[in-house]
Formats: sequence, C-alpha cells, structure tokens
Amino acid sequence: MRLKSGIWVAAYLRRCQVEGAQAVLRRRGAEEAGAIFIKVSRLDGSADLYGPAPQAVFDEARPSERAFSPALKGLPLPEGDVETYLGKQLRFDPDLWIVEVEDRAGRSFLDHVVR
Repeated sequence: MRLKSGIWVAAYLRRCQVEGAQAVLRRRGAEEAGAIFIKVSRLDGSADLYGPAPQAVFDEARPSERAFSPALKGLPLPEGDVETYLGKQLRFDPDLWIVEVEDRAGRSFLDHVVR
C-alpha cells in the first residue's frame, strides 16, 4: 500500500526545507491518491518538471515507494513551457498535486527518479 498523497507531499516539503530549499504547495489534489508533479524552478527562467513514473518501472520489492520521471524532454526548459504542460495536465486530471521547489542547482530531492 502506498502512502497517501497528502502525507507524502507534507514529508517532501519538510525534506526540501531541511535541505535549505524553498518549496511550496501550489495545488492540493486528491488526498488519497492524486498524482504529484514536482516543478523545480532554477531561478533563472528555466525549470525542471517531474511527474509520476510509468507503472512499468515500479520496483516490486518496494511497491510503496513513489517513483518519478522527467515529465518533459530536454530539461531544464523555459518556465513558460513547463507551466503550459502543467495546465494541460490539470485539464486532464483535476485531482493532481503541484509542488514547486526553488533551487538554483536544480536539486529535486526525489529519492527515486527514473530517467
């Protein structure tokens, strides 16, 4: 059983704070199992975006761990491109979560990123 989205996001925000990065919850989604998108603003007009990894890449040994993958190719991209993509995702799934991290080095603080 996977951790509820609300609990995972709260822990992730805390981790970013401990690492010295500014992170905010931009959009609250479905508490139980809403998809989570992490936008990493590099504070230079560019950003990275991570979303849920495809089901095929989940590790059966750790089924409760959330896996993320770059949501767009060629990261970092201009922030406008990332925002356009997020707008499309919101129209498709209004229950998603959006967390924004500000970090000049582009650190995502995600434990499991599939490339």
